[in-house]
Amino acid sequence: MKLTLENYHSPEAAKKYIGASQYKDFCGSAGLLGCEARAIAKITGKWEELPTPAMVMSSYVDAHFAKTLNTFKGKNQDIFTKGGALKAPFKKAEEIVQRIERDEYFMKYMAGKKQVIMTATITGIEWKIAIDSFLEGIAIVDLKVMADLRKAFWVKDFGYCSFVEYYGYDLQAAIYQAVVEVNTGQLLPFFIAGASKEDEPDIEIIGIDKLALRAASIEIERNIKRIIKLKAGELEPDKCGICDYCRSIKVLNKPIHFSELIRRI
Repeated sequence: MKLTLENYHSPEAAKKYIGASQYKDFCGSAGLLGCEARAIAKITGKWEELPTPAMVMSSYVDAHFAKTLNTFKGKNQDIFTKGGALKAPFKKAEEIVQRIERDEYFMKYMAGKKQVIMTATITGIEWKIAIDSFLEGIAIVDLKVMADLRKAFWVKDFGYCSFVEYYGYDLQAAIYQAVVEVNTGQLLPFFIAGASKEDEPDIEIIGIDKLALRAASIEIERNIKRIIKLKAGELEPDKCGICDYCRSIKVLNKPIHFSELIRRI
């Protein structure tokens, strides 16, 4: 199977490859709970998660820099009012784009090849990545549009963390770095080109240090053998019991204690 931008997110690609998002579907991150049952249901087509409005807004900014905005607009007509104007969230997306483009330093990181697809067999499974801005021989850059770049998230048994750890972008960084190294022979630094959705958008180029990347790689190596067996149908996937998918298939058979109502990561 040859991966392209058109089939990158297809069911066939999801079955053959694992990407950062699918890995986090299985294993979660510091702040997000993974669910093996939901991950398998998504791969097999039994469950579909529609993008949230916030995700669509972020995709608008991604599409602008990938030079696929016209295609994005054609596929997402609901971003327009009946009069043909952009709805408020996407006007904000335009503001974010304009703020980014005013910053010369930020734009240096966005000057690489766009949406570069690579695959590699690592730890016994085929991985796929799509790089937002690939500066060949220099850096891997991923564009992220967040509500607030500086929000501190509290995670039990972890403490306060940034959006990078909370959403598992350190895991994504380790995956991207490893796949690029297999393809190029170069261990390149990974940067997040971040912008916020605040009234006055914040922007930063965010590096992830070697120690954090190594810790993420060790975590992935620890979990990947089970994921391989799950995707092969050799193991029964565990249910988290609280995600949308688990709620949809829930069958009650006994009462629970009220203390069990509190969600835990």
